[in-house]
Amino acid sequence: MREQELLLMNANVYTPVSVAEDNVAAWLKTLAKYRQPWVRRSAFELIVTVIPFAGCWAVAYFSLAYGFLYGLAAVIPAAAFLLRLFMIQHDCGHGSFFARRGIDDWTGRVIGVLTLTPYDYWRRAHAAHHASAGNLDERGVGDITTLTVAEYRALSPMRRLGYRLYRHPLVMFGIGPAWLFLFKQRLPIGMMNSGALPWVSTMGTNLAVVTLAGLMMWIVGVWPFLLIHLPIVLVSGAAGIWLFYVQHQFEDTHWSTGDDWRFPKAALHGASHYDLPLVLRWMTGNIGIHHVHHLSSRIPYYRLPEVLRDYPQLAGIGRITLWQSLQCVRLVLWDDRRQKLVSFRDAATAAA
Repeated sequence: MREQELLLMNANVYTPVSVAEDNVAAWLKTLAKYRQPWVRRSAFELIVTVIPFAGCWAVAYFSLAYGFLYGLAAVIPAAAFLLRLFMIQHDCGHGSFFARRGIDDWTGRVIGVLTLTPYDYWRRAHAAHHASAGNLDERGVGDITTLTVAEYRALSPMRRLGYRLYRHPLVMFGIGPAWLFLFKQRLPIGMMNSGALPWVSTMGTNLAVVTLAGLMMWIVGVWPFLLIHLPIVLVSGAAGIWLFYVQHQFEDTHWSTGDDWRFPKAALHGASHYDLPLVLRWMTGNIGIHHVHHLSSRIPYYRLPEVLRDYPQLAGIGRITLWQSLQCVRLVLWDDRRQKLVSFRDAATAAA
């Protein structure tokens, strides 16, 4: 179901707790004026991301002559700009970057070759995430697997170990990016029976990736290409997974089931306001203003700060700082009784 239909369907049945002075219908109407992108600004955002990425990649290549560590110094900013390219791809998936579906789609598909993310396959999975975020009955598509305390206790010892390994930081942010971007996204896993589009998107992206990689290897050499581009992809992927993680895996997030689940409430309270320093905010395409993005995903990322500027009451909802976000790693289980995410230790203590 499209976002607009979901919003209209739920607008009359939910009044937000933290912004009780306005009803949801009023908020949706208010946010609608921010949904129109500025085409020149979008083009500018694309240019100031693509050119620095290419420049950092070139610097990393020429620095290899002086040793791998010199090249590595340029890999970090290159990975940051690749992450920013993914944020542009993300807006294209929502149709909010140029607000012209054909231009957005082809911009997203081209960027997907660089991010190793098949655009149409990812867009469908991400739409499912937006339509069901915070719904305990519809977990598993486009999100991070999260069990309730009761579900975890019902597991066998081996499956508990598997969940613990899955949620371990070294797996989540170390092995996870390599698995997701290098292997999992090479096939439309989870959408094998969803028609031809996920297959066409995935196979087309794979072909383009192989072609581009082959061309680059022919120009710069096999090992220089691998020494430069693999670290860029892995560092960028780890940062992307981290951002997605803290946007929903924070202590006071919102989960509910059945008729208790409402789209606007899940959007406002199930996504965080990751209040990052200015430079990181720019580099991540303001994706930290995630609760507003979930409430109205058609707002271009460069207009999200306008919303908080004009309506500062939204800034305090789900707000976490950079330091506070580091504490979110230990939160791994949803406690239905206390209505918050808890650690394995907290869950064991409560059981005892």
